[in-house]
Amino acid sequence: MTASVAALFEPFRLGTLELPTRVVMAPMTRSFSPGGVPNSKVIEYYRRRAAAGVGLIITEGTTVGHKAANGYPNVPRFYGEDALAGWKKVVEAVHAEGGKIVPQLWHVGNVRKLGTEPDASVPGYGPMEKLKDGKEVVHGMSKADIDETIAAFAQAAADAKAIGMDGVEIHGAHGYLIDQFFWEGTNQRTDEYGGSLANRSRFAIELITAVRAAVGPDFPIILRFSQWKQQDYTARLASTPDELARFLEPLTEAGTDIYHCSTRRFWEPEFDGSELNLAGWTRQLTGKPTITVGSVGLDGEFLQFMVNTDKVAKPADLGALLTRLNNQEFDLVAVGRALLVDPDWAVKVRDGRQDDILPFSREALMSLV
Repeated sequence: MTASVAALFEPFRLGTLELPTRVVMAPMTRSFSPGGVPNSKVIEYYRRRAAAGVGLIITEGTTVGHKAANGYPNVPRFYGEDALAGWKKVVEAVHAEGGKIVPQLWHVGNVRKLGTEPDASVPGYGPMEKLKDGKEVVHGMSKADIDETIAAFAQAAADAKAIGMDGVEIHGAHGYLIDQFFWEGTNQRTDEYGGSLANRSRFAIELITAVRAAVGPDFPIILRFSQWKQQDYTARLASTPDELARFLEPLTEAGTDIYHCSTRRFWEPEFDGSELNLAGWTRQLTGKPTITVGSVGLDGEFLQFMVNTDKVAKPADLGALLTRLNNQEFDLVAVGRALLVDPDWAVKVRDGRQDDILPFSREALMSLV
């Protein structure tokens, strides 16, 4: 193992969280949990990664206990005795292999469509109402709706702690509910939750504060955020380092321990005049540990594979990533599709067996391995 590769396999410590390696499994929606309950295939899917050098697993998005949280069929829930019992088995399997795991807590917001499980009559919920042919397709959230949703996140976090999870990740990225409040493209509210970026961040700040109160001072809270949105890949919450600093400061004060900085390509500089990516800037501005992510280990970025395509993403050189990690630009490295298709990705990298790493194609999405 070369010195630069060794950085990926050093332990990481933050308070009570101790990870055996710096490799993180990125959250990826898999849709293999009928009825919202993770089953034996899901347990084995996560166990295999923990057994093969992944230090921290961030689960696929799991819906909190709010009627409009879900947007897709067969994604797992993080509420209800049956789902939590399934997740407890996942935790036990991951821990038995020496790994750590956190659930990604998720509310899809206004991208939910009528007809979606569990209650097909419930529309999307978001910062703004949306009518179509006189019918409410997105319910504009009242203060009571906001409070109810925050309570659902806090309950999910408390449940995560109770079943032995090692922390939680709050999904504040990619144009889902929390991000819909952050972004002026989806939030034109005129109350205290709209207007300035500080006001648009209020929902997230209150939510993180409630989660922190629910889990106590020592339970790790990860916040995933992104500049880009599924509604607009060029969107930006912050156009300068100063704006990013102002955005992040209250989120840190509310209780965020680690930032998961979602970009489509980790090697792209975030702002002019510096090579730092979003994770690099976030670490520098907050002093908090960061997770970098974005096409790690592959030569094609993931949005190419959201459509029906026969493209194949081949394993890519890790030199630039390892240089940045060794320079302590960020602390942890999240790997998505490379780990989805090849559960042994981390040990192959560790052992210098890059030529054995499996390529990624859309076909990999069709099954759990």
